[in-house]
Amino acid sequence: MRTTARLPRSPTAQAPWPGKMAAPVDLELKKAFTELQAKVIDTQQKVKLADIQIEQLSRTKKHAHLTDTEIMTLVDETRMYEGVGRMFILQSKGVIHNQLLEKQRIAEEKIKELESDQQFCALVCSQLLQPCPSCGR
Repeated sequence: MRTTARLPRSPTAQAPWPGKMAAPVDLELKKAFTELQAKVIDTQQKVKLADIQIEQLSRTKKHAHLTDTEIMTLVDETRMYEGVGRMFILQSKGVIHNQLLEKQRIAEEKIKELESDQQFCALVCSQLLQPCPSCGR
């Protein structure tokens, strides 16, 4: 094994690239950028979650509507049962019709609420992604 002797550097030795010192990293700017990235990711996740919930509520609303239209074609004297846990309860056609209408109304309200939240999150996300005027870029 061959060893090489190193010469001690003289105190007047220059940097390998004169005039090209490494710029100090602005830790505050880096921290702000990291926080901004976290906010953007969080907002995008909220938008995706709202999409999934809206889709699920739309299916629930459509299912209730289709069930209601089928029930309304039946004769009023038809025996109908509502599933409650592990049992079924005999209900009138009117009661089941009202329950299905209420289910549709609640789903529609939640969809509207989620859509407004989703629009707000999209607005916040677009504002977060705007270039910073104080950054000079």
